[in-house]
Amino acid sequence: MTPFDGWANFYVIVGSSAGALIGLQFVVITLVAQRPRLNAGEAGTAFSTPSVIHFAVVLFLSAAANAPWKSIGPAAIIWTVAGIIGFVYTLGVFRRMRIQTVYKPVFEDWLCHAWLPLASYALLVVSAIVTSWTSRVALFLVGAATLLFLFVGIHNAWDGVTYHVFTHIANKRESEKRD
Repeated sequence: MTPFDGWANFYVIVGSSAGALIGLQFVVITLVAQRPRLNAGEAGTAFSTPSVIHFAVVLFLSAAANAPWKSIGPAAIIWTVAGIIGFVYTLGVFRRMRIQTVYKPVFEDWLCHAWLPLASYALLVVSAIVTSWTSRVALFLVGAATLLFLFVGIHNAWDGVTYHVFTHIANKRESEKRD
């Protein structure tokens, strides 16, 4: 019996959801990118790309959790590496959110695009440390981080789509009416 027994269904559901949402995110971005605004690329790297990264992390963590490990040690190493890389990546997202000029982020944007992902990556590193004392708690922490990534990714993808549909496209139609 391994520490991962009983987690397969959780990660199959979460991982397949993340995989489907990655595909859906690409479809939506393709549909709304017919005529991108000036500097839209810098906003994309600050707001859209991180959502795809979060979904990919969920997919990766789900795959890693379903690998046939004999102990929790190799998975803890993966959590640590993913947590550190993701933490550094999210610091870059903070910077890109600050310097992009297409959109002025509000509190919800900072929370969902920067602070919650930062907390999730930190939780991965903490979960790896916790494996020294209890693998059961560590697995629940990784599960919580994974779900947080999934929910943040869903929120951010939805937020981006609604921005394009209700703000960007509406503004474009208004300017076309004036011309």
